[in-house]
Amino acid sequence: MPKPYPQEFRDDVVRVARSRGDGVTIEQVAKDFGVHPMTLQKWMRRADVDDGVKPGVTSSESAELREANKRIRLLEQENEVLRRAAAYLSQANLPGKGSTRS
Repeated sequence: MPKPYPQEFRDDVVRVARSRGDGVTIEQVAKDFGVHPMTLQKWMRRADVDDGVKPGVTSSESAELREANKRIRLLEQENEVLRRAAAYLSQANLPGKGSTRS
């Protein structure tokens, strides 16, 4: 499912929220941009991690991990197919089984 807000928009909203003046709340910034305040809070936490301000897994590391896990699942499926094919072929080559010779 595509994300409802483009990354550029998210970055702009976070930048505005970080540089807001005194007396301007996160809720007001969120309302001005038409997003839920909790959504903006989440974006700000993610930006803090991505910028190295807070510890955690960055967005790029998370994407790499997702891709690696996808590749692992694909390789495991391929391995299972090869294992089954090898077992099938070894059974077909046994003498007296599957042979039509007398």
